[in-house]
Amino acid sequence: MTDTIHVNLAERSYDVLAGPGLIARAGELIAPFAPSGRVFVVTDKNVASLHWPALMASLDAEGLKSWTVTLPAGESTKSFAGLEQLTRGLLQQGIGRKDLILALGGGVIGDIAGLAAGLVMRGVDFVQMPTTLLSQVDSSVGGKTAIDVEEGKNLVGLIHQPRLVLADQDVLKTLPPRELLCGYAEIVKIGLINDRAFFEWCEANVHKLLALDPEATSHAIRTAIAAKARIVEADEREAGPRALLNLGHTFAHALETAAGYDGALLHGEAVGTGMALAFAHSARLGLIPSQDAQRVRNHLAQAGFNTDLRRSPGAPHDIAQLVALMSADKKAEAGKLTLILARAIGDAFVQKNADVDMLTAFLKEESQ
Repeated sequence: MTDTIHVNLAERSYDVLAGPGLIARAGELIAPFAPSGRVFVVTDKNVASLHWPALMASLDAEGLKSWTVTLPAGESTKSFAGLEQLTRGLLQQGIGRKDLILALGGGVIGDIAGLAAGLVMRGVDFVQMPTTLLSQVDSSVGGKTAIDVEEGKNLVGLIHQPRLVLADQDVLKTLPPRELLCGYAEIVKIGLINDRAFFEWCEANVHKLLALDPEATSHAIRTAIAAKARIVEADEREAGPRALLNLGHTFAHALETAAGYDGALLHGEAVGTGMALAFAHSARLGLIPSQDAQRVRNHLAQAGFNTDLRRSPGAPHDIAQLVALMSADKKAEAGKLTLILARAIGDAFVQKNADVDMLTAFLKEESQ
């Protein structure tokens, strides 16, 4: 069974299809968005070895001509060098404005392919075909595209909405447990932001989900995508409530940057740590009871996340560096730190002009 979640953004509206067998149907599903009959596939070496042949068969069956640019796997590809390799590869293969880019991969491929689609020929259409749990429930939906730079994660990019998202549930069977856990971070995040009942569902079903129980997986993916779609519809360019989707991410991006994007700390793992820190900091500020913060930390730890800053890759951390990185986060305004904190489980809010001294003291305490 395929779920269809519509993202209503006027002329930029599109559908997200989630369910099994979508790679086999890719040709027929994307053909309406490729008026030239030409598709430029962007993928990485790992994904290509698993899913590229099935995708090619589907495109060929529909009579679509295709070209492929294959990038190295890993976060380090989301760089100016990776963007240059991709854009020049597309141009050298003769991409035109009526052609379609198809991003086949996880969040890294989706981000860099979407950014290239927004830049090449001053903008071409693209379709997201996310192959990780994290990218299916989060990064493929909403149009955020970016690369990382030395100054921080995702600081160079643009919002460029896809024409279609195809989230094939079957591909999740090829993921290692570590990648599934990364996706779970973005799923449980929805419950922590504004859906306490879904957080409680996560508490009861996390191990079913991580074992890819079909019913639990389908429910989690559908719920997370629908929740993100509604938030994106209300605030496409992150001027207000969309910032809530960054719960834990300001901490996470700083930890990722400090770790050097070398694979020791994956994005979802950093988000898991970051959400634990966000709730702990909320408790330290007296915003939530300490037992709520501990409940969140316990659940994240039981799921498999590291919730201890002292054991995070790169530890012992330079706290001043972490705070500086958090202050440079793209949510900062006029140099003032913005954090996503909580009043309760299921009630997150945006704290602008956060107290840097209190944050520094909290992080020092967490690192001891």
